[in-house]
Formats: sequence, C-alpha cells, structure tokens
Amino acid sequence: MVLGIVVDLSYVRTANHHPFIPASRPGAAGGAPGSTLSEPIVQAFLGQSRVLFAMSHDRLLPSGLARVHPRYGTPWLTIAVIAVAVAALAGLVPLDALSKLVSIGTLFAFVVVCLGVLVLRRNRPDLPRAFRTPGVPVVPVLGVLACGWLMLNLPLETWLRFLVWMAIG
Repeated sequence: MVLGIVVDLSYVRTANHHPFIPASRPGAAGGAPGSTLSEPIVQAFLGQSRVLFAMSHDRLLPSGLARVHPRYGTPWLTIAVIAVAVAALAGLVPLDALSKLVSIGTLFAFVVVCLGVLVLRRNRPDLPRAFRTPGVPVVPVLGVLACGWLMLNLPLETWLRFLVWMAIG
C-alpha cells in the first residue's frame, strides 16, 4: 500500500541534498538523528504547498496564490503561507502531539485511498487507470486493516484532536 503512494514534486527544483536534513547529505547512511521525522515533514510541507497551488489555480482559493516565482518556477507564495502555518504549529503544539497527528492523518488518507480503490473498481470499472493495483480486493482490504489497526493504537487524545481537525474542515 505504502509503496503505491507517489508524490508529484516535479515543480520543485532543488539540489541533490538539503543542508538542514542530515540523512539527505551525500554519503549519509540514512537513519541519522532527526531524519526519521524531518524527511516526512519536508515532503508533507512541499506536498501541501502543491495542493494549495492547485486549489488556487482552480480558483477554489484566491488565484493570487497560484503565482510562481519568475526565476525558480516554484509556487513561492503557497510555500510561504505553509511555512508560516508550520512555524505557528511548531511553536504552539508539542512535537509528540504533532507527530501523532501527522501519523493519524496519513493513516486516514491511506484508508481513504484503499477504500477508493475498492469502490471505484466496483462502481466504475470502465474508468481508464493510470496505474494498476495488484491483488484487488486483497491488497486494499489489507491496507485498510493495517492502517486501521495502527490508528486504533494511537491515544484517545490524538483521536479527539483528529476529530476536531476533521470537523473544522
């Protein structure tokens, strides 16, 4: 399930490594201190800025957010908005609570994707598929069960925060 998730970061032009992420340095073995949480956070940060960019491009958000940097071709304004939001969260929410919220949100997204594969394969078998999901329905059902089990093992406080976050929208 996790291997089937691909994030489109093709709009970002970066060097081969990031100076603030130890495991991304050339020759790093991975698993360096801080790399366990920092890599997913950077990827989520860039992914969220892309989501805001696409929403503003489709005029679901103010279209001014869809501007790209003239030199780098990146959605600099959405990156700045996300940076301010991330900085505020980092300053106000304990890291333990934030990491559990990221976990439950990611697991929930995986559950939705697995259920979506099942529903669309049944209700819309005629849709063109950009990729093939092997082992349908076994793999999506196992994905729902595995992610659901991991979600159930998170503390009640995380569930309450998640429900509030979902209610907000």
